[in-house]
Amino acid sequence: MTSTRVALLQYSCIESRTINRQKAESFIEQAAKEGAQLVALPELFNTTYFCREIDQQYFNWAEPIPGPSTDHFCELAKKLNVVILLPLFERKAAGVYFNTMVVIEKDGTIPGIYRKMHIPDDPGFYEKYYFTPGDLGFKVFDTSAGKIGTLICWDQWFPEAARITALKGADILVYPTAIGTLPEESDTEKVEFLDAWKTVQRSHAIANGCFVASINRVGTEGGIKFWGNSFISGPFGQMLIEMDEEEGVQLADVDYGTIENHRQIWPYFRDRRIDAYKGILKRTL
Repeated sequence: MTSTRVALLQYSCIESRTINRQKAESFIEQAAKEGAQLVALPELFNTTYFCREIDQQYFNWAEPIPGPSTDHFCELAKKLNVVILLPLFERKAAGVYFNTMVVIEKDGTIPGIYRKMHIPDDPGFYEKYYFTPGDLGFKVFDTSAGKIGTLICWDQWFPEAARITALKGADILVYPTAIGTLPEESDTEKVEFLDAWKTVQRSHAIANGCFVASINRVGTEGGIKFWGNSFISGPFGQMLIEMDEEEGVQLADVDYGTIENHRQIWPYFRDRRIDAYKGILKRTL
């Protein structure tokens, strides 16, 4: 695999998981008709972003893997001949739940899953109440649509996560996301936060000589206004596609064959001082 057509699905969600699932399925079908080989959905694809509040009832939305959602979308992937990245609320056991991305191959099989490693706990983003920190480490899946590095939302702010995943061989880092602004934030802060979000992920593409795809939701839920702006960045940080705050599907042709040339020009992996990085394993120095 040297190149692939990647589709980003950006949409809003409501309390009905059935309607959210149907919307996702419709967008996946649209992407497949436009030639997508890899389809990436936003974080917690079939629910509202319930982590904006603390409420025990939302644990009822978690489901096992394999389970109803994975069974349904495995069949869809096989029918449409596309790879699907499906982020959902996983129930592993009573009292143990994860924020998980399921990788579904185009033949309908599941080569594996990734569980979100970094779990935030901030006003409007109370994820530590719901999610156990990921226990599978950083992952790369060698699929028919390329070597996919799977990361989720809060992971996108940590260069360590991007670096380790890239070192494991990822052609593209994929970040399903649910991020937006809070009512108390000023207009200036809203602009600055969005810019920082784009900048840090583009920097991961540059620093690791790979592609980055970030997929956000849109709409307003409980005061949080999700800003959309899903995008794909190339290895020099160039924007291949960039969405606004509207629902929809956008596609980009991603040429993995350019990665080696980028890493020859900017040989960050060659020049890393792995003998000098022990301090990174400490909380503070």
